[in-house]
Amino acid sequence: MLIWTARFSRKKAALAVIVLGLVLALVIVLAGRLPSDSPAEAVVLSDSAQRVAYLESLGWQVDPEPLETLQFLMPETLEEPYLSYNQLQLEQGFDLTECCGRQLSRYTYRVTNYPGRASGVQANLYVCEDVLAGGDIFCPGADGFQAPLAFPAQE
Repeated sequence: MLIWTARFSRKKAALAVIVLGLVLALVIVLAGRLPSDSPAEAVVLSDSAQRVAYLESLGWQVDPEPLETLQFLMPETLEEPYLSYNQLQLEQGFDLTECCGRQLSRYTYRVTNYPGRASGVQANLYVCEDVLAGGDIFCPGADGFQAPLAFPAQE
């Protein structure tokens, strides 16, 4: 039979408890900052009604029928202009790299309530296997723009 004994003063025991508490707190904080393996809730958009409802949930009013529907194959690796466009998507919580090498559908809707613009604004939704992969609000032309899907803040 083997017996081990250790002598700790109260100061050493308190210091050990504090150090262990700090290490545990650090592990918890760092675990919360690591990206999760599971994506945030996937938005399923399998038909036009669901796509329109999604845009309306963001504050947009759109025509119920898309102006254009386009299907294309994403490249295996993102290169320009996809890399630049993916920066906009990353800011919104989307990532087009998850769709590389897969079929993507783009649905374009006419936006009827963009602040300060009566017409010409459109919403793009990119859908991969019925799951929202990204999107934007844009206005083509010389004074056009491209913006995230979020409704602009009113000043």
